[in-house]
Amino acid sequence: MPTRTAAQRRAEARTVFDAAFADCPSRRLMERIGEKWVALLLTRLADGPRRHGDLRRSVPGVSQKMLTQTLRGLERDGLVRRSVTAGVPARVDYALTPLGESLLPVLAAVSAWADRHMADIDAARAAHGEPARSGSAGAGG
Repeated sequence: MPTRTAAQRRAEARTVFDAAFADCPSRRLMERIGEKWVALLLTRLADGPRRHGDLRRSVPGVSQKMLTQTLRGLERDGLVRRSVTAGVPARVDYALTPLGESLLPVLAAVSAWADRHMADIDAARAAHGEPARSGSAGAGG
């Protein structure tokens, strides 16, 4: 048997792990809602349909390209519905689907947990020498 390096063994172990958990529903959901703009956009759509430009203004820092890509992904996943109203120019609105609406309590729970515990996490990180980060803790922004 040929000798394998530690890096090769780690790569093989990672491949086995990824194969075993590729279909784990929790992992797949966390990957999805953990994307940078997803939780913010879902919470911005909680109050009803919004136009692309309105969404862009409500999420400072998101580029038009990333907003479009994220909305397309959410539409593909069945969480957001895109509707086009004919006219010059055409009106495009985005709204949560029932599936997307059912995710809002989950995001609210994560946001509430973050609001309660991020100071504890920041303190633990500081105890390990990591500098403090600034910004809001909640999933909704």
